[in-house]
Amino acid sequence: MNDTGTDTPTDTDRSTDTGAAAPPSDYRLLLPNGWFRITLDPERRKAAVDALVDRQFQGMDDAPHIKRMVRSELLGRAKEAYRNGGIELYISLQTAGPLTIPASLLLTLVTPDRPGGTELEALAQHLFDNGPLDQDVSIEELQAGRAVRVRTRKVPEQNDPSGNTAPVTTVDYHVGVPGSDSFLLLTFSTPLDPLADAMVELFDAVAHSLIWIG
Repeated sequence: MNDTGTDTPTDTDRSTDTGAAAPPSDYRLLLPNGWFRITLDPERRKAAVDALVDRQFQGMDDAPHIKRMVRSELLGRAKEAYRNGGIELYISLQTAGPLTIPASLLLTLVTPDRPGGTELEALAQHLFDNGPLDQDVSIEELQAGRAVRVRTRKVPEQNDPSGNTAPVTTVDYHVGVPGSDSFLLLTFSTPLDPLADAMVELFDAVAHSLIWIG
């Protein structure tokens, strides 16, 4: 597992300071070996995407069109994540034999519109009432505190503009940031439907490793 904490600040640390009284200055996660971080900062994300694509296509000089498609898709995803308040994005480069295990983790800082924030129970009820019927919503105890956990499985539409055809399993963790009204949202996803339960176990383990720094 990779420790994404302050031991390697230039690569992995992200501030969650919201201006509230005494919030943590950072957080730390343990991620599996083989997960690649894409910097969402506009000035650095292109270099991060280029490095990931070059690594994935190393020794494959006969696939320039596919490389361009992958680079464009990742850049678009990083830009969208940044616009929505994303802090950092991780892409799985883990392998099982000759295959790459597809999965991702997006971390987003979410601040409620109204002062005073949102209670976890109210947030859980809101997500349950406004989500798909087959979603699983619960309140979990993490090292970092209580969190709302939501697991969903989305089957793409026949003409999905992204081109996805496989069902996507998503696990969201809404973790309250101490000393503030904000939530740190961890969004895990994988299109690996046959192994979704095993991937969810991995996602849960990563979420449970979250701790606050400072």
